[in-house]
Amino acid sequence: MPRLDGRVALVTGAGRGFGRAIALALARAGADVAVNYRASAAGAAEVAREIEKDGRRALTVRADVSREDEVRPMIDGVLRTWGRLDVLVNNAGVMARGPFLETPVAAYADMLAINVTGTMLCSRHALPAMVERGHGRIINLSSQLAQRGVGGGGFTAYATSKGAIEAFTRALAGEVGPHGVTVNAIAPGGIETDMSRGVMTEEYRARRLAELPLRRFGGVEDVAYCAVALAADEAGYLTGQILHPSGGWVMG
Repeated sequence: MPRLDGRVALVTGAGRGFGRAIALALARAGADVAVNYRASAAGAAEVAREIEKDGRRALTVRADVSREDEVRPMIDGVLRTWGRLDVLVNNAGVMARGPFLETPVAAYADMLAINVTGTMLCSRHALPAMVERGHGRIINLSSQLAQRGVGGGGFTAYATSKGAIEAFTRALAGEVGPHGVTVNAIAPGGIETDMSRGVMTEEYRARRLAELPLRRFGGVEDVAYCAVALAADEAGYLTGQILHPSGGWVMG
């Protein structure tokens, strides 16, 4: 596993699921980690305690990533506390599921605000410190649904938000690469999380397993490993890329 000693990371939506696993994995690799949450205060506090047990520093920061008036002080607080921000993981996200014609506009507007605008706002306010240091890693969370549809799954609006994140990843990578900042994304698929278990019916679960070449679901640790690898100095020549921990559901 690559080492991240001396690095400072901020993981949004880190109180549960992918965010929790990524925050803990970054800490195990040697980073100090700011744990962002919006509603999962207890979960974020538990993650922070586990990070500190591993001998790293942790900071819990509440912010709604869709609000610039909360994102700016969150980033400023990390910089004020630790003097630097090397790794930003834009993980915070929500899912509105249902047939597109039956999904309330307010539901997917809220999802776009958190998933897409939140990713852009956090990147916007983290970048000046990274550009000044000539080094940084931005890691965005996408989904296999941005590239492969699931008939009858009710994921049209969600897939749209993740497709926007992938376009943002590639465009921003080209813009900030000359400043030593890489921008990549992770697009998980076939991963068991609290969110996925909440939307999987038995029929859907069986169908998805049959579609996976590896014939098994992955875990959040498979996604966390990708985040650590992308955050490492050794990944400095990777940018504008989308990693696919998906059991082979999306290839290439």
